[in-house]
Amino acid sequence: MAKKAARKSRGKKSKASKGRKSPQFVARIRRWLIRGALAVSAAIIALVLLFSVLNPPVTHTIWSEWRRLGKVDRDWVPIEEISPVMARSVVAAEDANFCLHWGFDVEAIRDAIEDGGSRGASTLTQQVVKNVFLWQGRSWLRKVLETSITPVVEIFWSKQRILEVYLNVAETGQGVFGVEAAAQKYFGVSAAKLTPVQAARIAAILPAPRNRSVTDPSVRTRRRAAAIADGAATIRADGRADCFED
Repeated sequence: MAKKAARKSRGKKSKASKGRKSPQFVARIRRWLIRGALAVSAAIIALVLLFSVLNPPVTHTIWSEWRRLGKVDRDWVPIEEISPVMARSVVAAEDANFCLHWGFDVEAIRDAIEDGGSRGASTLTQQVVKNVFLWQGRSWLRKVLETSITPVVEIFWSKQRILEVYLNVAETGQGVFGVEAAAQKYFGVSAAKLTPVQAARIAAILPAPRNRSVTDPSVRTRRRAAAIADGAATIRADGRADCFED
């Protein structure tokens, strides 16, 4: 009986010990998760600060296309060497309220929801975050990260810097990145020499650069380019280009 009682006593102690260890284990896991999240956050903020003054050397999309095609066309140029009409055309095409929001266009999001998600609502800042810091494709994780990083970029980067990075990393054709490479490839001129029509043509293919042509545009692309040219003139006249133009 004494032995049986001793065994029961040891069994109770073992269970009690496990019970005591379980909360400690959970607490340890929680601490590691918090530390990991803080480390990731610190790394992202460090990259945002770094790329506010240094140009991103490569993006996930550029690297993926280089692996797929064996080469890519890309030539980084400062925004001062890009025709102002090219910058205005991109804003008119992708984010007409770029100068008015803090990274998220609430009105565009509301319109997208009302249309059942058939139209995009991503701002230029969100697209820069996706291109520079994240990856393409649809997933909740990527969207959560994009939503988290976008305000950080808006805090530390000027609007001009955001647009400059976009103009240099956006995919502008099959294996073509940035407006300088696009201008050279399609029109044989530098981005600084682009005309309003040429700039609008490049901006018109941005939603689907692998499926639309700058040099042989469809009727739909021509119409979109004409609307973009009008939009570029409008945002210049009404002051919506002031945040990125001197």
